[in-house]
Amino acid sequence: MKLMNTSLSRNKEICERIAAEVKEAGGRVFYVGGYVRDRMLAHENKDLDIEVHGIEPEKLYAILEKIAPVKSVGSSFGVYMLYGYDIDIAMPRKETATGRGHRDFEITVDPFIGYEQAARRRDFTINAMMEDVLSGEIVDPFKGMEDLNRGILRCVDPATFIEDPLRVLRGAQFASRFGFRIEADTLNLCRTIDLSTLPKERIEEELRKALVKGRKPSVFFEVLREMDQLDVWFKEVKQLIGVRQDPIYHPEGDVWTHTMEVLDRAAYYRDKVSDPFYFELLALCHDFGKILVTQEINGRIHAYDHENQGLPLIRSFLIRLSNENDLIRYVTNMTSLHMKPNAAAHDKAAIKTTNRIFDQAVEPLDLIYFSMADRPVIMGDDMFPDSSAFLFERYGIYQEMMSRPYVTGKDLIDAGLQPDESFTEILEYAHKLRLAGVNKESALKQTLAQFKVKRDKI
Repeated sequence: MKLMNTSLSRNKEICERIAAEVKEAGGRVFYVGGYVRDRMLAHENKDLDIEVHGIEPEKLYAILEKIAPVKSVGSSFGVYMLYGYDIDIAMPRKETATGRGHRDFEITVDPFIGYEQAARRRDFTINAMMEDVLSGEIVDPFKGMEDLNRGILRCVDPATFIEDPLRVLRGAQFASRFGFRIEADTLNLCRTIDLSTLPKERIEEELRKALVKGRKPSVFFEVLREMDQLDVWFKEVKQLIGVRQDPIYHPEGDVWTHTMEVLDRAAYYRDKVSDPFYFELLALCHDFGKILVTQEINGRIHAYDHENQGLPLIRSFLIRLSNENDLIRYVTNMTSLHMKPNAAAHDKAAIKTTNRIFDQAVEPLDLIYFSMADRPVIMGDDMFPDSSAFLFERYGIYQEMMSRPYVTGKDLIDAGLQPDESFTEILEYAHKLRLAGVNKESALKQTLAQFKVKRDKI
């Protein structure tokens, strides 16, 4: 948890001030965790975590109080923050598992435990490196730098690694983000760990990092597949394996292969869409319906209406991972429409048709970008040439039409009509005229005429 966003340089200045004060008291302060790893990889990381060795908690607290008001995030765990600064400050601690859950640990603060024992509780060797805040010296008891240079994810200690099941997912998302491979013994260890006790919030957090930050989001799922760890949280994704597709439309193979390719292509558009996490989840879920409806008819493989038939599966999957109603609405809405943009472009559909597609979408621009990620290629011959120019042109037309004056409920009331239960239906009729490009004056006349017909029939 970070209290506020402040500049990295300002936070580093405070870290150096803390380190100088701690040094005078006989201790030493290190940058630890992801900040050290990412600095070695030349990646930006604004999250500063420091670890204070060699002085008692009371002395550390007194030093911090002189600098800024102290926020004890978990004083019994030796974790502090300073109001006004974006820094996590911790003391070395021992963690002993008391159960199978991610939080089932007994924690003992021990500032004199030593560098190797302090780093032993870390998950992977690349996260166990420590950098002296003042001197820049790297303390690396588990050869994390060597693994970093070789692109390897290796657990620090097999005995402690298995105590936290979240580390399985962290390994998968690190592989996705950094392009690293998981060392064989660590991979085998991950196969033995039960993920069922993890809270869904932590699953969502690791999934979000993989989908939003991953170089290749597909690697997250490919690694979990290799670990045989898809069943508990991602069973619908696993069910895509082996679901056949018509090779004419999908020469790449089964639905799993197609979905992984779409995930990675969607990553190219993450900086253009309304929400990168939502967008990548759309890529992941868009063909769940093929699990249910795929069949072979007269020697051809079909998945009729999969874009709608899969919506209950998608809802079930997303509810398992998230409490965000907006996320569920986005993915289900966009899934139901995902076939339409490329089909409209292929058929050079009428403006009224594309207007209706965009109007139905919660994020019409995202729908265009998704159509680009999901664009079919038929037997290597691109029968669906890049449709983006057509779709962006039509989206511009849609936006222009939506900016024009249009019939509102107030217009109907000003025309002398009294609101009743039929107003919604009449306004929907007026909206259809708007999508068809009918100007407001004509649309109001047609709407009032339609309203009169409705009233006369009652």
